[in-house]
Amino acid sequence: MLHPMAPQFSDPVFDGHNDALTRDGAPDLTTRLGDGHLDLPRMRQGGMRGGIFAIFTPSADEKAGQVKFSRGVTAAPLAPPVDHKKAAAHAGAAAERLLALERSGEVVVARSIEDLDAARDGSSPPVAVLHLEGAEAIDPGLEALGEWYAKGLRSLGPVWSRANAFATGVQFAFPSSPDIGPGLTERGTALVNACAELGVLVDLSHMNEAGFWDVARLELGPLVASHSGAHALCAASRNLTDAQLDAIKDSGGLVGIVFATVFLRPDFADDPDTPLALIAEHARYVADRIGVEHVALGSDFDGATIPAELGDVAGLPKLLDALREVGFDEKELAAICWHNWRRVLAVWWR
Repeated sequence: MLHPMAPQFSDPVFDGHNDALTRDGAPDLTTRLGDGHLDLPRMRQGGMRGGIFAIFTPSADEKAGQVKFSRGVTAAPLAPPVDHKKAAAHAGAAAERLLALERSGEVVVARSIEDLDAARDGSSPPVAVLHLEGAEAIDPGLEALGEWYAKGLRSLGPVWSRANAFATGVQFAFPSSPDIGPGLTERGTALVNACAELGVLVDLSHMNEAGFWDVARLELGPLVASHSGAHALCAASRNLTDAQLDAIKDSGGLVGIVFATVFLRPDFADDPDTPLALIAEHARYVADRIGVEHVALGSDFDGATIPAELGDVAGLPKLLDALREVGFDEKELAAICWHNWRRVLAVWWR
């Protein structure tokens, strides 16, 4: 039976990253909001039937300006660490907002791959994957990891773009390779191994290059960067080099193509007057390099400036048209919009 909140779209979308749960004001996502990028009514309008809902605890002064370095590199200072107790309290409150949406029947918090399938075919409400963007809410001894799994945690990025007990996130630098700083700590290795054992996807989008290769060498599952772009098109430190893309292919993983303008444009401008076609160009590049089966969507809605032409989640059909314009056919669009995420999550969640 079709769920009453299910729209009719030939290509329902699963989006790999949004920050709606922790955007300023903690808005009521059940109502159509006048600002921001994502709420449940606009999700229905845009055909988004599932996504990874990130919980991010900000540093006290994460937007403290930029520093000019030699050779024309501009970088934001590495954000200061966040205390575990502060992060645990902040993340717990954000998770409760998502769980409350589930209790009211507005979403299903994904705990199995069958939850994704039910959301896609319209027999359940939209599906939300609970994700920690930066693992500061997990204590270094990992005692809290099982509790978070019981809540519904099924995706985790060991770091945001700062250092913690587990690794060092990649500093925002333009132009720059992602080869900035050390990789996994001993506790970080224990964390990603524990995630694999439980069935929690490990997300590498904010990991620096050393950490990326540390995780790759463990061979725990498909390598996933949930919201990143191609470094060859935009040489930002947060984007993936060709060597990283090749490793993602070899592991059976995927790249969720980010919509953030600073990771799309070769000039790194944080400018909404950015062509929507650039998202499609990054998708086309990754598909040509490693295959369409490794391409997905990872918007960063409510966490970044996105092209004004797209607007918000209700504009996703415009993006699908842009993807068609760079040569993706309907079968490939279905893979990019849903099936590639479904395949990778099924492997991690075992």
